[in-house]
Amino acid sequence: MIRASDDPTSFHDLFATHPRLTDLVLAPDGTRLIASVQIINNLGTRYVSRLCEVDPSGEHESRPVARSVQGDFAPAFAADGTLLFLSGRESTDPAAKKSESQGVGLWALPEDGEATQIAHHPGDISAFAVAKDARTVAYTADLLPGAVTAEAYADRRRERESAMVNAVLYEATTTPALGIGLGPDEPHTFVQHTDGAPVNAGSQGLAGTGDMALSPNGSLVAYTRAATGRAPDTNVVVIADAATGVERHTFSRPGQQYYRLAFTADGSALVCQRQREETYTTAWRVTLVAFDLASGEETDLLPEFDNWPWPGRAVLSPIRGDATLWFTGDERGHCPIFRRDADGTITRLTASGAYASLCVSPDGTTLYALRSTIDSPPRVVRLDAVTADQQPAFLRAPGDLDPLPGTLAEVHVEADDSFPLRAWLALPDGASAERPAPLIVAPHGGPQMSWSAWTWLWNPWPFVARGYAVLLPDPALSTGYGQRMQERGRGQYGGQPYRDLIALTDAALARDDLDATRTGLAGWSYGGYLANRAATLTDHFKAIITHAGMWNLEAFQIDTDMHAYFREIFGDPRTQRERYEANSPHFHAAKMTTPMLLVHGGKDHRVPMGQALSLYSDLQRLGVPVGFLHFPDEGHAIGAPNHIRLMYETVLNFLDHHVLGQEWRRPAML
Repeated sequence: MIRASDDPTSFHDLFATHPRLTDLVLAPDGTRLIASVQIINNLGTRYVSRLCEVDPSGEHESRPVARSVQGDFAPAFAADGTLLFLSGRESTDPAAKKSESQGVGLWALPEDGEATQIAHHPGDISAFAVAKDARTVAYTADLLPGAVTAEAYADRRRERESAMVNAVLYEATTTPALGIGLGPDEPHTFVQHTDGAPVNAGSQGLAGTGDMALSPNGSLVAYTRAATGRAPDTNVVVIADAATGVERHTFSRPGQQYYRLAFTADGSALVCQRQREETYTTAWRVTLVAFDLASGEETDLLPEFDNWPWPGRAVLSPIRGDATLWFTGDERGHCPIFRRDADGTITRLTASGAYASLCVSPDGTTLYALRSTIDSPPRVVRLDAVTADQQPAFLRAPGDLDPLPGTLAEVHVEADDSFPLRAWLALPDGASAERPAPLIVAPHGGPQMSWSAWTWLWNPWPFVARGYAVLLPDPALSTGYGQRMQERGRGQYGGQPYRDLIALTDAALARDDLDATRTGLAGWSYGGYLANRAATLTDHFKAIITHAGMWNLEAFQIDTDMHAYFREIFGDPRTQRERYEANSPHFHAAKMTTPMLLVHGGKDHRVPMGQALSLYSDLQRLGVPVGFLHFPDEGHAIGAPNHIRLMYETVLNFLDHHVLGQEWRRPAML
């Protein structure tokens, strides 16, 4: 089903407005399954959350959670089965002050009864965690320097607002993080018991992300304290007394960062993800570790596992004394569920697809998850917790998008260093030797990512609906192909990854159902960098789209919010120029001839807009056809549904003009 470019119900319009499943949680007794669904608001300008009840047996249709309202999000279950969530709804407590009832608070909704606010904080609660066996919750909320209570924080906020002051003094942490200006408000961990005031268990650091866990009995709270500018590659795991906030343990290792904390069912150990980010001499590495709380010993749980247990959180057995856990990780274009037994044996449970939001039943025999593929949005599924390479049972829930306007195939080729490469290829209906389809090559972001799951950002199917085939290559530095894939690309963003990209493109174009004379390249973030790199090294493509792509690596390492991370990989350009000169596209600007469309958000701190402005200036100076689609209020990604529709319309019209030779159609909104 290919829709005409002027069809008002074009696929990218339907795509932008389609409901999106994002989270899944299971009640402690296994009888209720709640999904978070992102839907478009009435104005069509942003996504809002609603909560949906899914039948775990799969017999009944899903339905909205009774007495939940639009805007409730981040669901979790308390030990007694009460549904908890975050919401900006107004408090119904007549005794609450108006200022206390505003903002995002923590709410409780019993299966039979009305929702009540159980925790609030000036300036919102951003995340929370629950104790498995106790009526205790932990939450993340901000404090200003010098304030140790919510009341003192509220007073200081009012003082700053009255004085119209928004200045920030930075002393240890970089200023922005992925489009968010940090400070002066600093995330802290609070513990809320059934009686008494919340306990401040300590600061998570300016760049704190709300990564927390409570021990099953609610006596301990664990959280991560973010890295600082003085030690940008090292964070700290803090375990504090939940009753007093006093630190009991801290775990840290130079050059390592810990994420996604979870206590074992007996509370004796803390399991988390450990990442060693790429440096000048070492490749990125991710594993799962366990901290023994009695001895302080740290144990690598996956010493022989060649892929990475990410991006999801490991799910631990709910049975005391059982050391079984389940995790997900990219593997050759999929993201399976793996089971790790107590003896270290690892079993892959799923044969295909990408899984997220794992939940395990109280007896440890059944798993629930969100499953997606490149050609299917997330859907709720049920699986056996033991059987290898199984296919899941699909449950009734919103989110499916059918039919898609094409089919999915794979492309395989051997790299110039003999490494086996693969890519997904989305083909439009009707592509054949008689009617070969034009090809768009779409490298992923990251670079430590993979085309393994459905994506709502730079999705291939709006292009396929317009009649293009889309190649989704996994070059060097992609995840899911073992540590050698990381070593192949270490320190050479524009070297081996670029050669892999071209090798996969050439292999795809050897097919008789693709038209090698009509090709384009479109990438976001690291994919945008590869697009910029290609613009200086080849004239094979008829058009190139670069969204938030790096252009001048030396300028980039100064301005990006990942300044320290990037310099660890490329070095200090004042003394180590080799990698900058070998990989920065701007050195070869004079070779550019291919028409380009630049897409960039004005609030992008990851790849600051100066990168796009510099490239735009070079293209104009050289007389290369160029357009610059600027979204002043967007960050590193385009998130507003009205902007998503406009981006696809502009990109597709640009490709139609330069790849297909059609007349340029300027979008009416522009």
